Amino acid sequence: MKSIETQHLKKYYGEVRAVDDISFAVEEGEFFAFLGENGAGKSTTISVLAGKTRATAGRVLVEGRPVGEDIKGELGVVFQDSVLDRSLTVQENLLFRAALYGIEGAAFRERLAAVTELFSLGEILKRPVGKLSGGQRRRTDIARAIFHSPRILILDEPTTGLDPKSRRDVWSVVHMLRKAQNITVFLTTHYMEEAADADHVVIIDGGKVKADDTPLNLKNRYAFDAITLYHVREETLQNLSMPYERAGEGLRIRVENTAQATALILKHPDIFTDYEVTKGGMDDVFLAVTGRRAEGDV
Repeated sequence: MKSIETQHLKKYYGEVRAVDDISFAVEEGEFFAFLGENGAGKSTTISVLAGKTRATAGRVLVEGRPVGEDIKGELGVVFQDSVLDRSLTVQENLLFRAALYGIEGAAFRERLAAVTELFSLGEILKRPVGKLSGGQRRRTDIARAIFHSPRILILDEPTTGLDPKSRRDVWSVVHMLRKAQNITVFLTTHYMEEAADADHVVIIDGGKVKADDTPLNLKNRYAFDAITLYHVREETLQNLSMPYERAGEGLRIRVENTAQATALILKHPDIFTDYEVTKGGMDDVFLAVTGRRAEGDV
């Protein structure tokens, strides 16, 4: 069964087509990345999925049921802007969240113990959210979202504004959660490298789906590999009759794929003595599909 399925989903605001006839499916237990710049239609789609916004047209199914039915128990959502009460402690925030789902008394204490261990919250349970670091707040946001044991976790730009260590910590928690509970993760982001490990990627631009496939297939279709050579003179590369560019301390040649790179290296072993081969990344894919780099990448 599909965890999420949209069929010709549309959401219009007057003349603005925020989501314009998109269809995609998310498999159970999948890590699904929904990529696009701010304003591309990502957050509007999430709002429809969560039942907060009514679609103009189309159909949305969550765990096989229309969004119009009671699906709140199936979803946990971490919004781009934290919804935690900064004046309350971590435990108090979790207590109020649990009450919305009727989790009280012994059931709350049991679930609190499990979530505390899973997210390493022991040292911060009694600390006001306003005194937490960005990474600690994000861990608490995710703990709050999954406290009622949903089958689907939606992460809307979860690492925006975080430093590299906090971003790494957040992803460590998410991947651990997937492994422990086989939860479906639906990610929206404009940090392309965060989508590299996804099982499936959809790129949305201007409210429309522009690409839909696995990261590997997208990179093979839209990105190029490159060979960066070191300690070689430009005159030497000119003999290859291939375009090149300077890349730091080296010179970089773009190749179609790894097979072409291998053939080139074997044909000119005297030139390729100090080099590295790099595959095209998701940022290259996004650039090829939309015509511009994602806002989160430089």
